[in-house]
Amino acid sequence: MSFRDVGEIAAWRLCLGCGACAYACRSGKVRLADIIQDGIRPVVESGCDDCGDCVQVCPGIETSHGSWPEGSLRALRRGWGPVLEVWEGHAAHPGIRFAGSSGGAATALALYCIERLGMHGVLHSGASTDEPWRNRTVFSRTSEEIVSRAGSRYSPASPCEGLASIETAPSPSVFIGKPCDVAALRKAENMRPALKAKTGLAVSIFCAGTPSTIGTIDLLGKFNVSAGELKSLRYRGMGWPGMWEAVLKNGESVKLSYMDAWGFLQRYRPLRCYLCPDGTGEFADISCGDPWYREPDEREPGLSMVVARTGLGRRVIVSAAEAGYLKLRRIDPALLGSSQANLLAKRRSIWGRLAAMRLFGVPVPRLSGFSLFRNWLGLPVGGKARSIAGTARRIIKRGYRTKAGRISPIEGGTKEPSTT
Repeated sequence: MSFRDVGEIAAWRLCLGCGACAYACRSGKVRLADIIQDGIRPVVESGCDDCGDCVQVCPGIETSHGSWPEGSLRALRRGWGPVLEVWEGHAAHPGIRFAGSSGGAATALALYCIERLGMHGVLHSGASTDEPWRNRTVFSRTSEEIVSRAGSRYSPASPCEGLASIETAPSPSVFIGKPCDVAALRKAENMRPALKAKTGLAVSIFCAGTPSTIGTIDLLGKFNVSAGELKSLRYRGMGWPGMWEAVLKNGESVKLSYMDAWGFLQRYRPLRCYLCPDGTGEFADISCGDPWYREPDEREPGLSMVVARTGLGRRVIVSAAEAGYLKLRRIDPALLGSSQANLLAKRRSIWGRLAAMRLFGVPVPRLSGFSLFRNWLGLPVGGKARSIAGTARRIIKRGYRTKAGRISPIEGGTKEPSTT
């Protein structure tokens, strides 16, 4: 199925909310709205000239691997994409390590690029000052800004809306985002050579899906807290794996373990997240996540699994460690499997989910280079059946056979990006 614009992509529930379409639109007719039941979605204004640039950069309808980076481990490609080397460790600075969600490695890498490699800034996401249950896109220039915005945010974020901050910067910059955000960055680089020239390093965070904003609001509601009462909100960090903590304007706070908070929030992930084969940032130079192959001790500071995806990524990891920004040890790359077994299980189910959608005539994303069928064959018979039958039930129950209404400029609201 061909799409005229990203409004149609969102109506068929294939949008990932990365924000690249807002950056790509030359006429400024695409803006973003946080639809609390779904996520950040594009609103196409009247006057769109149907140039197709927004569709061209969309990772929601197409994500594909091309050639594999030289030196990538063939045995891991089917489940994890390009992997050159894997380390375990943490930020050398104890404060960054403690504040980060899993060891602060991504923050330490960003600081190294700014302070030692002369990169101009970091495009990423952080909590909104006025509405801490929401995220905003930020372009950080100082170590204080970067560190203050460390930590995972389990709510919608669209860092690609700010790609112009990288493209127009006087020198290369760092991009940090979810796997789908980095996939969108790479598609945008193919369309805009100036962006590619200014992208100094792309870092991805492991991701199991992005809960919609209503998930956070409902979780607050379990404690009889309204969003308007919030002073700040952390989803994890301050230890490993850390705590979900809502601090209220009256000085009180409520806390929940990371596992309990994520167990609640994950039910709010939209359809497209269940179709995403890339949970570990396969298109990035470097990806970082939790080494879940062992049980974390709540009393210890965080640990990161750091994966080199490209030669550039490996060089930056090694030099950052040599410069004292990271403390790392090489580990067996096969530990990716025991650390992120849930992500591999999801990848194995995707071919069956897509097959069910095709049977019902529902548009599906084009995904190549992920060995989806071979991964699906690795499921037991019951798992194969559930991947198809379970999806079929959801299609019927939730009305996925018809597209949702397009978001109108009036009902969509406004999400203003911030690149300060």
